[in-house]
Amino acid sequence: MDFVWENTVFAILAFLILYWLLSRYAFGPLFSIMEQRRKMISEQMSTAEKSRKEAASSMEEQKAALEQARKEAYAIIEQARTTSTKQADEIVQSAKNEASRLKDDALKDIESEKNKAIAALRSEVGGISVKIASKIIEKQVDEKSQEQIVNQYLKEVGSK
Repeated sequence: MDFVWENTVFAILAFLILYWLLSRYAFGPLFSIMEQRRKMISEQMSTAEKSRKEAASSMEEQKAALEQARKEAYAIIEQARTTSTKQADEIVQSAKNEASRLKDDALKDIESEKNKAIAALRSEVGGISVKIASKIIEKQVDEKSQEQIVNQYLKEVGSK
């Protein structure tokens, strides 16, 4: 194979003309489109990064709000639990107080009835004692003075 200088020169000239035509009419618009594409991609990446940061911030806010809601719910539950315990204690204390009051009233009633019964028994015993004494002695004794003596005797016995 022979080396032909003319063909090489024509090839170089053709290449240079083609390069000049491409740079004049094709490379400029092509590079311009590529630059626009690069800027658009750069903007989209910065927008995506900004959106990602906003989403992360929003997620953190939602987590904080959820945590706050959980704390509030827990506080409400604890308050309800405390209130119910307090009310239960108040109801139990009220029932104990009522039972104690009823017991005291019953004891007072019993004491009152006992005193009434003792008084009735004393007067009855006094009357019976007078009758027995008058029958034994077969002497009619003044019932009133005899009753006073018996009552005095019962008081002495009752106080001991």
